[in-house]
Amino acid sequence: MRCCLPVPLAALPGPCEVFRSGALIAPALLKAIAAAVHIPRPRRSHHVAAIHLELVTLAEDHAVITWHTGVPDGRGRLLPVVTEGEVVYGTHPGRLTRVAGSDRPTAHHHVELTGLEPGQTYYYQARSRGVTATPTPLHLVRGNAVGTSLHGLGSHGGPYSFTTPLPPSGRHLMSIALCNDLHVGETTAGLVAGMPLIRGITQPLGRTPYPEVMSLALVDEARRRGADLLLAAGDISAGGAPHDLAAAGRILDRFGEHGRDYFVVRGNHDRHGRLEATFRRGAGMEEGPGYFSHEVGGLRIVGLDTYEKQGNGGDSGGLGAEQLAWLRRRLRENGDQPTVVFGHHPLTVRDSVFPVTGGQRMNRRQARAIVDAYASAPGVFLHHAGHTHRNKRTVLTSAPHVTQQEVSAVKEYPGGFCLLRIHTGGYALNFYKARAAEALEWGELSRRLAGGLWPHHALGRAVADRNSVTAHDLSGIRPLVPC
Repeated sequence: MRCCLPVPLAALPGPCEVFRSGALIAPALLKAIAAAVHIPRPRRSHHVAAIHLELVTLAEDHAVITWHTGVPDGRGRLLPVVTEGEVVYGTHPGRLTRVAGSDRPTAHHHVELTGLEPGQTYYYQARSRGVTATPTPLHLVRGNAVGTSLHGLGSHGGPYSFTTPLPPSGRHLMSIALCNDLHVGETTAGLVAGMPLIRGITQPLGRTPYPEVMSLALVDEARRRGADLLLAAGDISAGGAPHDLAAAGRILDRFGEHGRDYFVVRGNHDRHGRLEATFRRGAGMEEGPGYFSHEVGGLRIVGLDTYEKQGNGGDSGGLGAEQLAWLRRRLRENGDQPTVVFGHHPLTVRDSVFPVTGGQRMNRRQARAIVDAYASAPGVFLHHAGHTHRNKRTVLTSAPHVTQQEVSAVKEYPGGFCLLRIHTGGYALNFYKARAAEALEWGELSRRLAGGLWPHHALGRAVADRNSVTAHDLSGIRPLVPC
């Protein structure tokens, strides 16, 4: 199964797009060529390296920091080394007096700092066996994986810094896990049309298939983080096969009941299957279209089928004429009602490492019509999309009260979901990695996708692309659990 990105099968970039992006893709191609011809690497060393430091989650009172430890294998890669890990931090770069550690010795470190003060700047270093962790480089997107400030980036290992946001104002009402691209049934990640030297990555023999590992870990982590609802925005399966959709249904059923606790829509990989029919039958519901509107505590949830068309899955997304008319009508009926919309294809794709082709987004004309409908519906505040397999926050220019949040794929690095926390005066979006041991291990392995270029694309070029707070009047929503 070919992956949606970087280049869809039927949406290969034109010459201009290739030239514009050649400087960015060249490092990945050179790395892939080097691997193919087995260029000699430095001799193996026994010194532990601590690398791939990332500030994954940044909320008003907690932060999640991850990194990896290993020793060089002599071929340019690291063999995982199980060791302790800790983060030392404080409010002054010279006084890192607080310590948080890993739950257990591991090569895939996931440390959460708790009890943080909103609006406070913190400085930190992560280390294992006395070795200070160094960050994931995001120079191709001028990004910063380790914090919101440049402090310490000229040194090896920091200290790095971040400033906790202020929480959304008002009372907390509910939390919703936003996820997409489970690709249940897929066996090889990262196969890219038109780039034969970039090989895909498979799970080691004898292991549980990685889409199942990651999807199970997603469900468990979403529940642990307090999600009341879960929205899965398409590519639930790798190709729409009934047994893959059924397997995905069994996994998501661990979260709750379809149509009450979690909701799904179709992606281009699901186009051959009867996704909605499969899930509706499991929930004892009548069959219907793949799009819907559902109300929870005054919050309107609108699910879109963004590949309601004939095609091979590589072209742009599109709604049928009936669905588009239905959406416009629904938004006109009660334009002030707080509304979250989710669908597989983004309305727009900006600031991508890879060439942006029509296959990565909605049809332009339909996207414009949807945004125009949002502009006349002030209650719409969030559009959740998948498909691009990256974290990216975009404020829609023609409807500035709406944020489009692209969320990276469940199935591969960085492997997780966004938690939408709704308050009466606004909302927060925070990205969490699925933290089960097998999930973190596969996440580290799959970061090698696209010749090692994948972190530049998938993590999010800035912390704000995966963690943000937005003011919005959401007082019309009722809390799901009475306070």
